[in-house]
Parts: sequence; structure tokens; C-alpha cells
Amino acid sequence: MGIKAKRTLGNTITYIVLIIISIIWLFPFVCLFLQSLRSYNEGGGGMVEYLLPKQFSLDSYTFLLSQDSQFVRWYLNTLVIAAFVAVFQTIVVLCVSYALSRMRFKGRTFLMRFWLILGMFPGFLTMICLYFLLKQFGLTQQGAIPGLILISVASSGMGYYVTKGYFDTIPKALDEAARIDGASRARVFLTMIIPMSKPIIIYAALVAFMAPWCDYIFASYVAFGYSDSYNVAVAMQRWVWTNDYQGYFTRFCAGGMLVAVPITILFICLQRYYVEGVTGGAVKG
Repeated sequence: MGIKAKRTLGNTITYIVLIIISIIWLFPFVCLFLQSLRSYNEGGGGMVEYLLPKQFSLDSYTFLLSQDSQFVRWYLNTLVIAAFVAVFQTIVVLCVSYALSRMRFKGRTFLMRFWLILGMFPGFLTMICLYFLLKQFGLTQQGAIPGLILISVASSGMGYYVTKGYFDTIPKALDEAARIDGASRARVFLTMIIPMSKPIIIYAALVAFMAPWCDYIFASYVAFGYSDSYNVAVAMQRWVWTNDYQGYFTRFCAGGMLVAVPITILFICLQRYYVEGVTGGAVKG
């Protein structure tokens, strides 16, 4: 067998494996979409009947957008939390990463190592302490939304690793030349470093947006039964717990499709910058 034939055979096998993996990966999403189109009153049947509804209907989507459901409020709650966290957390991460990348001060190495070790502990270990702390300031239940924003932003500085690695790839000679011309560190950061860091900014914003958008554990803990402060993850889990499982399951699937829309659009539009940010930040630590 010649080299060209071997290469063709290898590519064919690779494509077949990738297609199989893609089908396996997409299968749950296709099932979720089909179930969201199932009629509310349609009962279950065999496996084929269950996967492919007999009657397609938009009843579940209509219910989500109607006044009988609080889904729109929950969706907006999640969007507000994720948007504010994405903005403020990105700002904090950029500032901390720039300081650790460009400045040399006493305790810098110890601080980075301490944050690295501290980040190895799962966040839910502090849930009880954070809950009682937020409760003292009225940031639980009715105030759960600003409380969730505060908690997500307050500890965001420890996620400096990738962003600092990206800043390390930018030549320090640019900073030194600007400093010689009389520019302050703030001006260097805002007018020189930030314009050259678009990929890592988008990466940091996407990561910051996704965390509260998909959060369930801490969001349910802080809201603590106050439905007006639920995000979509907590609210939809409460739907599955109802006695009307058959009916609310289709609504759960429809809600899952609507929740996936913003993340999917963001990744499709910003995928190139996301990859550049990850690879750029991994070059130098």
C-alpha cells in the first residue's frame, strides 16, 4: 500500500470516528429539542414513540412566555446576574493580571502561590459561611440577585492565570517606551495593553458569563425558596420536582433550549477570539 493510500485510509477512519463522536454528542440535544415539541397531554409509549413525539406542539414554549409562568422573570434574573458578573469580573481579572504581570513587589510570588493553592479547594466549602455573611447584609432571598453578583465578583481575582499568561507574551519594551514618554501605568494599561488583548478579554468575559448562567448549587442556596429570585436552573429543577412530571418535563426541555440559545450564539460569534485567548494565555505563565 502506497503512502497516498495509507493517508487516505487514515483520514477516512478519522472522519468516521469523528462523525460517530459527533452523533453521540448531539443525540441528547436532539432528544431535548424533540421533547420540547411534544404536546403537553401526550402520554409516553415505546422507545421510538418517546423519542419522536406523535404530535408536535409549541405549547411548552407558549407556556414559558405566558403570564402563567415566571420563566421570563427567572430568565431575566439569570441574564442580569450573568451580564453584571461578566463585566465586573472581567475588569477585576484584567487589573489583577496586569499588576502581577508587569509589577514587581514584595510578596508577589507568595500571593500567586497562595491563590493557586486556595483555588484548589472547591468553592462550595464556603457556602455556609457565605450564606450567613450575605444574610447579615440582607443579600439572601429578596436580595439574592445582588448577593450572587457580589460573591461571583469578589473572588474573581484568583482567576488570573490565563490572563496573566497572555499579558506576559506582550513585550515589556512597549510599556517601558510609554513610561519614558511620561505615560502613567493606568494609561499604558488602558491605551496600549487593552487594545492588544481583545482575545483574552473575550475569553475572560465568556468564562465569567457562563459561571452564573449555569449556576445551580449556590443560586438555590442563596434564594432559599424565594421564587422571585430564582435563576432558570433553580426554577426548572423545581419544575421537575412537581407531581406533574409528565407535563412539566416538556416545559423543562423547552426551557433548556431557551437557556442554551445565548451561550450558543456567543460561542459561534466569538469562537475565534476564544481560542486565541486560551492558546495565547497558555504560552507563558
